[in-house]
Amino acid sequence: MNNTQIPATEPTKQQPPSSDHEHSAKSYVDLHKPSSSFKTRNAYLERELQIMQPKRWGVNLPFRDYRFEYEDTIPAMAAMIGKVVMVGAIAATFAGPLGLSDAFILENVRYELLIVSFFVILFSGFFLPTANLAGTHGPLIPLIPIVVAAGGHPMAFGLLIGAFGLLLAISKGGSLLANLTSKGVCGGLLLYLGFIGTTSQVKNLFAWAEGIGMAHIAFTVILLTIVLYAVLENYQKRWLAVPLSCLLGGGVAFAMGAPFTFKTPPGLPNMSPMYWWGENTGWMLGLPTIESFIVVLPFAILAVAMWSPDFLGHQVFQKISYPERTERVQMNIDDTMVSASVRQVAGSVLGGANFASSWGTYIVPAAIAKRPIPAGAVLTGLFCLIAGVWGYPMDLAIWEPVMCVALIVGVFIPLLEAGMEMTREGKTTQSAAIVVFASALVNPAFGWSITLVLDNLGLIGSKERSANLSKMSRWIIPVVTFIILTGVMAMVGMLPGIPALAPSFRQ
Repeated sequence: MNNTQIPATEPTKQQPPSSDHEHSAKSYVDLHKPSSSFKTRNAYLERELQIMQPKRWGVNLPFRDYRFEYEDTIPAMAAMIGKVVMVGAIAATFAGPLGLSDAFILENVRYELLIVSFFVILFSGFFLPTANLAGTHGPLIPLIPIVVAAGGHPMAFGLLIGAFGLLLAISKGGSLLANLTSKGVCGGLLLYLGFIGTTSQVKNLFAWAEGIGMAHIAFTVILLTIVLYAVLENYQKRWLAVPLSCLLGGGVAFAMGAPFTFKTPPGLPNMSPMYWWGENTGWMLGLPTIESFIVVLPFAILAVAMWSPDFLGHQVFQKISYPERTERVQMNIDDTMVSASVRQVAGSVLGGANFASSWGTYIVPAAIAKRPIPAGAVLTGLFCLIAGVWGYPMDLAIWEPVMCVALIVGVFIPLLEAGMEMTREGKTTQSAAIVVFASALVNPAFGWSITLVLDNLGLIGSKERSANLSKMSRWIIPVVTFIILTGVMAMVGMLPGIPALAPSFRQ
């Protein structure tokens, strides 16, 4: 991002930059100073990131190891909105082919909000502050109808994702693949995801507005959101984009006559796993059989293989936004895989519809606000708990004028900016262009894996970088990754124009 977005503000004379020796000699409490000791708020936030000493698999307590700031409420709010939207999409995609009602979708979303509130506080808030929150696997949603048509069982699917995720995390395969991905490849991936996400949300908002016969509302809301975002950029207050855009989008739409009513009353979902996995209740599928696991096996492999580019994009965005000497508080890919895997297994056993991944609607706004993971994780858990029990915030979160602008300014526009920042120097544009091209052909996982091969072989991008790689890093690992991913996609029918190789997945 440009200097306007991420000012290189130096700490004041009262608080010089901390050294590694100072960190090892003093605790966070000893090093912390009030914000009034700094000339700017930005200097205070950067200093907080530099002095934190998170304990992996240790007990991290508020005020002893980190503090809450008002900037933490913004990513927490964005995360809650994203969670309601994404889990609702997954539950609805499953519910349709299975003949389940809207009441099932609503109750399962509430159930998932309660489940996730416990896990994000426990893992990212207290015991694993280097793990990004375990969110929802958005790129997996288009595959779900194929899974259902093949006879896939959601519990079997979730358990296999969790098991494969743990294997990848234990072997540190996720961080290995991330380290082999150049700036050009990663930047192109961010550009593609940002552009596709932005255009899809604009289309969704116009489709909603046209559906109620008020297309002018969508144009007005988006135009005002653009102006608001530009103003916030100018005054370096971009971290306020989500709440102000939601307020603007919802307020303008309602003032212009768009219909809205609160219809989800307070309450609790059924908390019994036996209800959700009953023969005639919940999913109405009963418990999975051996055949259920065999059917979803290739999809589970693909889901976990798609984690690496997803996680990498989130980690890189954090690295771009944070100042120097903040490596200890940055998202660890393997820790995030552990957190997502454990949360996935537990959620599937309990009966939830979620399929886990790194929580993008949290980490992107948090990086912009220059806040560490744990404080916002605790607030996210509390917000999800309140939304699930209270009910009414769920209605507001999924109302299109609120939801669409929140996702645009909170996630997709920042991804575009980060992608452009990563591809403006060196020989990165070739790799970025190929990622976008290949992703448009199939999907981001395919685009990432094939460009990883071409870039590391030196056919595109920096030949100097390729020459410095070992044989294992240059072609063995990238080629094996590409073959596995492409083979699984071919098996389940995800390659355009090519029928599924496995008969059981042909529709």
